[in-house]
Amino acid sequence: MKRRSAFAALILFTVNLFAAETYAPPPESAGGWRACQNDEEVRSLAGMDPQRLNLIRDQQLQVFQGPWSIVIIRHGYLVAEWFGVPTMPHTTFDVWSCTKSATGVAFGLLLDDSLHHKLLHDVQISLDTPAYDFVPEGRPLTDPEKQKIDLRHLLTMTSGIPGESRGVMGLAVAPRSGEYELALGKEPNRFGISAAKLTGEPGTVWDYSDAAFAHLSLFFAHAAGREIDDYMKERVFDPIGMEDVSWDRQGGSGHIGPHTNAHSGLHLSARDFARLGYLLAHDGRWRDMQIVPRSWIQTATQSSQKLNPSYGYTFWVNTDAVLWPTVPRDAFAFRGYGANRCYIVPSLDLVVVRVGDAPPNWGEESLLPAVMAAVLNPPSSKRD
Repeated sequence: MKRRSAFAALILFTVNLFAAETYAPPPESAGGWRACQNDEEVRSLAGMDPQRLNLIRDQQLQVFQGPWSIVIIRHGYLVAEWFGVPTMPHTTFDVWSCTKSATGVAFGLLLDDSLHHKLLHDVQISLDTPAYDFVPEGRPLTDPEKQKIDLRHLLTMTSGIPGESRGVMGLAVAPRSGEYELALGKEPNRFGISAAKLTGEPGTVWDYSDAAFAHLSLFFAHAAGREIDDYMKERVFDPIGMEDVSWDRQGGSGHIGPHTNAHSGLHLSARDFARLGYLLAHDGRWRDMQIVPRSWIQTATQSSQKLNPSYGYTFWVNTDAVLWPTVPRDAFAFRGYGANRCYIVPSLDLVVVRVGDAPPNWGEESLLPAVMAAVLNPPSSKRD
């Protein structure tokens, strides 16, 4: 009898382990995330300290005004969800530069499609593909050195195209001007600053540049024969049940475009943003489907160069433990203006989302370490 009971316990453990490894939430319209219902479930199912989480909640609600939402997911459980008035669970926010990392996911899929000869007309691309081979709108080049820019440089912010350090903040167009014309250096921005000349040879400088990133909209449209937003809806958003999502396009009206805005304009609810983070935390796998190539996630979420080791391929990373010293080194994040974040810590099976319109300074330096402190008996990082 004891042997049979032990065998039954082993079978139950195996079934539960398999279920934990393969769990993925149904869409919100079909029930959404499974949730911890009480403090004991927070401890036993999510492995987190409810008292510490309550302290975080109280601080956020008391100190930070305005519409915002925070969602914490651990082991596939919605552990905590907090709102600033008047936000509700399905409220969406423009997550600003978090959009860049979603664009990076699209390019990971595009590169994989090319590798497996799935692109229209068997288009072939790689990280070493010259950018302007797929950005014909940029010719004639405004700087001959632009010929040296390849896809890798655009995805890692090392193209040399002027960005924030040179006063090219976003794509602040002048009246009757176009965003892509500005990005390509054909027109100056509203402050008279131009992106026409590179700040240095591609690969030798790092600058956070929305003008450079806008090139990816054009590159993708020409390489894939379709827009990033449509592609991501079909390949990622719909398969993982993201329902509260939209993505802006820019340009047109007599200017280049419209094309999906590669650097900003993705609108998400916190719960659906957490789905995207959860997908990446699980190596791009959703139930029995490999949605995003695991190899791309591994590449994109580690340091891509030495100029700014905290930047991977469109993701902010913790490879050198500089961004978040108390957090495992396998952590990475979507980061956007206006307090928009999605932190992913694969070694802890942890996703923390914070979206909102305000305030710009909301205590990022304290939120993630506080959530980490609420994790009970954390294992060591995958990349220590």
